[in-house]
Amino acid sequence: MSIPPPATPTPAASAPATSNSGCAGPTPHGATAATPVLELTGIVKNYGQVQALRGAALTVYPGEVVALVGDNGAGKSTTIKVISGVIQPDAGEIRVDGKPVSIPDPIAARRLGIETVYQDLALAPDLDPAENLFLGREIMRPGLLGKLGFLDRKAMRTKADEAFGSLGVGIQDTAAQVVTMSGGQRQGIAVGRAVNWADRVLLMDEPTAALGVVQTERVGQLIRRVRASGVAVVLISHNLPFVFEYADRIEVLRLGQRVARLSGATATSENVLGAMTGALTFEDASDPAIDPADSEDQS
Repeated sequence: MSIPPPATPTPAASAPATSNSGCAGPTPHGATAATPVLELTGIVKNYGQVQALRGAALTVYPGEVVALVGDNGAGKSTTIKVISGVIQPDAGEIRVDGKPVSIPDPIAARRLGIETVYQDLALAPDLDPAENLFLGREIMRPGLLGKLGFLDRKAMRTKADEAFGSLGVGIQDTAAQVVTMSGGQRQGIAVGRAVNWADRVLLMDEPTAALGVVQTERVGQLIRRVRASGVAVVLISHNLPFVFEYADRIEVLRLGQRVARLSGATATSENVLGAMTGALTFEDASDPAIDPADSEDQS
């Protein structure tokens, strides 16, 4: 995918406005502006007697940042695992560009253009950034050497430099092992790897966990640039100030169900926390401008 060149970050309030459909930015893969790039409805996941998801729902439009928030145990990580193919739901439907799909494993998710940045980053610490970028997708040397399993490390590093440079990820030595790099650099490598292969949806699980103020700001800039490329971002975070700054929409999960949908521009801590704790009903917490019909989810 192509990432726009670095730009000066703009406040969330000045980001392109979303319509009532929630859509913003380019629309990839021929989907119409009113068609969600990703939609989950009635997702159920049980672990024995424990109901992790009880009819969970999520709607994501092309080129927007959607924050999925909720208290611990609300079902956020389980939802991400369902989308990324790590686990299979017991019931419910997943649609990509309006078409029902099955995501039996992470490879299937990748083929659909869905990439994930996990909270632990899932990097190989003893490999360099280029080797991590192409992990599982290595470039082989041409001719007989490639058939014998020799990697084209020069080509991989050249393409990695281009990918990280387009994202503004500052890596001084792309030949150094990841284990020697800072938390912010590792986060940038993980995001860069996912963005390099994602062309529909980027899932980010707690991307600012254990990061400082400067590093958190850099992650926010990366999110804005991914959004500007037309790829949707689903952001899981407990950092509400970060969510309010970068999310176009906020969807709240509680006890395995979607309990509120809010506009990032008008959401307040009171509404979000009220929905998370059950102090507010779906109708009271949600922004009716998002889509009034979605109140049927909780009826």
